[in-house]
Amino acid sequence: MYSSHITLLRHINFYSILEIIMGKSCESTCGAEKASSCGSEEKATCGSANAAVAQQDIAITRSLAKIKNKILVMSGKGGVGKSTVAVNLAIGLAKRGHRVGLMDVDLHGPDICRMLNLTDSLQPPANRGDLVPTLQYNDNLKVVSLEYMMKDRDEAIIWRGPLKIQAIRQFVADMDWGELDYLVVDAPPGTGDEPLSVAQTIKGVQALVVTTPQAVALADVRKSINFCKTLNMPVLGVVENMSGYICPHCEEKVDIFSSGGGEQIARDFDLPFLGRVPMDPRVVIAGDTGKPYLSSEAETPATKAFTTVVDAVVNRLPPEGKATLETINPLDAGCGCGPAGCDPDKCDC
Repeated sequence: MYSSHITLLRHINFYSILEIIMGKSCESTCGAEKASSCGSEEKATCGSANAAVAQQDIAITRSLAKIKNKILVMSGKGGVGKSTVAVNLAIGLAKRGHRVGLMDVDLHGPDICRMLNLTDSLQPPANRGDLVPTLQYNDNLKVVSLEYMMKDRDEAIIWRGPLKIQAIRQFVADMDWGELDYLVVDAPPGTGDEPLSVAQTIKGVQALVVTTPQAVALADVRKSINFCKTLNMPVLGVVENMSGYICPHCEEKVDIFSSGGGEQIARDFDLPFLGRVPMDPRVVIAGDTGKPYLSSEAETPATKAFTTVVDAVVNRLPPEGKATLETINPLDAGCGCGPAGCDPDKCDC
């Protein structure tokens, strides 16, 4: 299993990672202070590994230079709908004519391909040394996920940190992203290898923190926000997902998980609140059938609320790469006017 995944990565023209992963470089084996005592063979391996890393750093810089805005969708809590938010955000931005990339770095549980009904497999580049083609969801949306690189999509990814770190670096360096207005990165829950690697690899990335309203989720989300502060990674804003249940028959709202927790945590940390999105059974059905619902044309409370979130993201991160003066007030999207946005006639916001 372990060796098959290494073969998979190398097969698609990625740089060799064996020296780094298996600890064959001088510094990883002996430590930097003892590298001088290594034999000539070990020193040669060390030099080769360092050269490969330096070459990859150049490729990463070259790739990121073509991407205007980078967004890391993250949360300290699992099950809050990060992938749903990431997928619908990417599609919503693409529908507005922006060039968007969607990178799935939830390596142990990649779901993006299934949620978009992408069944194609990895295609090697036309020429050796060329960038690897991404999946194309539509004319404006490119997708990269480990799942489309696997022959068996039900195979478990049994990787430790170094392999995951290198895979994420290679997603940036070796994939053909081209010119993008937005790169949306879907991360697994927590503050471990994957979000840390994204923060360290993708310079200028900003975090979009997803939470549900209940106290247990909010406690974990506080850790995510402190993670961002520790790494000096800007927080684009907070989204409160599953904010009440919308009955599909009468469209009445029931606060199953309470409500307002995401707005409160935004206040506590002085962060922008991008909006709250209610639960809707149609979101689950859409995810299972590969037809994302929140970014659809349906006129429902959930889709209207998510439009507010996309509006807030575009206002704070316009495709031109500079913030506008008309950015939404951090708490306007979550005021008493409801999910459709702020109505000055209803409150003093």
